[in-house]
Order: sequence, then C-alpha cells, then structure tokens
Amino acid sequence: MKKGFTLIELLVVSTIITVLIGIASVSYVRTTQSARDAKRKTDLEQIRQALETYRSENGYYSRPSAANQYYLTNPSLQTSLSPYITTIPSDPKNTSGYKYRYVVPGTKPTSYSLYAALENTNDPAIDSTITASCGNATIICNYSVTNP
Repeated sequence: MKKGFTLIELLVVSTIITVLIGIASVSYVRTTQSARDAKRKTDLEQIRQALETYRSENGYYSRPSAANQYYLTNPSLQTSLSPYITTIPSDPKNTSGYKYRYVVPGTKPTSYSLYAALENTNDPAIDSTITASCGNATIICNYSVTNP
C-alpha cells in the first residue's frame, strides 16, 4: 500500500489555507485603516489644541491667508502655530491633506473647522454632509473637528 496524500486531500488543505490567508489579509487591511484613522483624529486634536492656545493668547484664531479654506501645509499657518505645536502633522497615508477652514467676521476668525478623510467607511465619526475636498477632487473629507 502506498503512503501519501490524494489529490482531493491536497485540494482541501490548500483551499482551507487560501481561505485563512484571505481572512487574515482583510483583517490586516481593516486594522491598518483603523490605525491610520486613529492617527488622523489624534492629529486634528493636536492642531485644535494649538489653535485654542493661539486664540487664548491672541483673542482670535489664526488667519494666515485671505482665503478662508486651505490645506494645513500652508507655510503661514505653520509659522503662526509654531509656538504651540512643533510641526503640523500630515496625513499618514499622504493621499489626502488635512484642511483648515475658518469663519471670518471681518479680519479676526471666531470659529474654525479642521477636516480629514477617514478610510474606514464604517467609522461612526464619519459625517456624510461634508463636501470639502481633501487632497484632490476625488477625495472628499468626511471627518471634522470644530472649535468648542
């Protein structure tokens, strides 16, 4: 009698291994997306704290340009917030940019919103009413932090 595995046994084992690898890779992708989203939320909170400190010292929020909406990579925003935050964080995947939008009643902003694009579409923090672009026209911001 020959010892060994039949073709059916080998196919069953390889199918089971393939299914397990598929499940593990989907779980890994979701985990990395959730980790990047957590970093995005933390980043916006750090920027919010810097903006609040700026306001407490100056009486208004930073207004580094004439436009009321731009990306946080704006050098004048980085300069105005530099005493309060070492560096302005950037998106962990670098496919979208964080946005800073402020409301200007005259020359001194009294409110703002910070925007990011979260990857995990099942995140309960996602706000589907946001229409601002994060990065390019195909990436829409879906998470925001506003002044208290």
